[in-house]
Amino acid sequence: MKKNRLFVFVGFFLINIVNPSLAQELLNPSQVVLHIGKEGANPRNSEGSFIQLNDGRILFAYSKFEGGSGDHASAFIAGRYSSDGGNTWTKKDEVIVSNEGGMNVMSVSFLRLQDGSIALFYARKNSLDDCTPYMRISHDEAVTWSEPVSIISDTEGYFVLNNDRVIQLPGGRLLAPVSLHKVAGKDFSMRGRIYCYYSDDSGETWQRSMELPNPKEVVLQEPGLVSLKTGTIKMWLRTDRGVQYLSESHDNGNTWQEVYASDIPSPRSPASLRRIPKTGDLLLIWNNNDGSIDGKASFRTPLTAAVSKDEGNSWIHIKELENDPDGFFCYTAISFLDDEVLLGYMAANRLELKEKIPLVLRKMSLHEFYE
Repeated sequence: MKKNRLFVFVGFFLINIVNPSLAQELLNPSQVVLHIGKEGANPRNSEGSFIQLNDGRILFAYSKFEGGSGDHASAFIAGRYSSDGGNTWTKKDEVIVSNEGGMNVMSVSFLRLQDGSIALFYARKNSLDDCTPYMRISHDEAVTWSEPVSIISDTEGYFVLNNDRVIQLPGGRLLAPVSLHKVAGKDFSMRGRIYCYYSDDSGETWQRSMELPNPKEVVLQEPGLVSLKTGTIKMWLRTDRGVQYLSESHDNGNTWQEVYASDIPSPRSPASLRRIPKTGDLLLIWNNNDGSIDGKASFRTPLTAAVSKDEGNSWIHIKELENDPDGFFCYTAISFLDDEVLLGYMAANRLELKEKIPLVLRKMSLHEFYE
């Protein structure tokens, strides 16, 4: 036994000399660092986002539901902090945004703006006819927040802005991709009308892009954005067609090309796509199935990661992160910490969705996504 320990120690010592980052990864394999809602009374915890603060702490905010597990139950925006790179987290929730909506506030996006301030985006849901994304700004590292500004002022309706979705382009423009599902006097439609709202004055005022062309009337929902190295903005969307759908804008989000099918298998479930700062590659987190498992288009397992080295044209290093056949994994938030990655996502049992929806924070080495 002592001899084996000596070999392990010597091996690790040599690795540390040759490749210190790999040695650190061996010490810190993928691990769940926080499990919110597995125990406790509140029925649902979901749709969060990370922000790294200037004092070294990390804030994770999420939708904490109290009145039920459905999208229209009472909820507020809660926050937890980490002071050690995401290894441990505060035990109690801090109220980031109280429930200022007739139904709830939910679905958080943080964004560090180019002027150094922090933007917070969330949905304020008053009724089935009125769900509107709002923005607040903090100039003191998330200690206090400005009064909310509505992203949408040109019409009233039920707009969906997913968590961890808003981006800022190199020129300063903010882009918020939304899906409109209902206006007063009309029935709710699963086929969303897709727009990007954009701001060129740090969020003080917002304008609407052209509607995403959808001549084949595909069911489109929950859009997300990534800025490509060419300057093209790529949008991805969940559908019921067994794959993720895509569109592109070549004018900073003003106009969009006709939506088309990708070759990324997917149920009717959202994907998350971010650029890896360390490598410049793209990281995709999604449910790698075509929706045909048990005939359920919303079957959200396994939770899978893949990397693209060619701006999303192809995907490699496909890796399962969660593979419970009864699992329900979705709405992933992503944060990069040099050689490590933090993920936050719903991690429920699909048979218990009406009773309990926990949320998991997972810490991984960047190296794991390239294995």
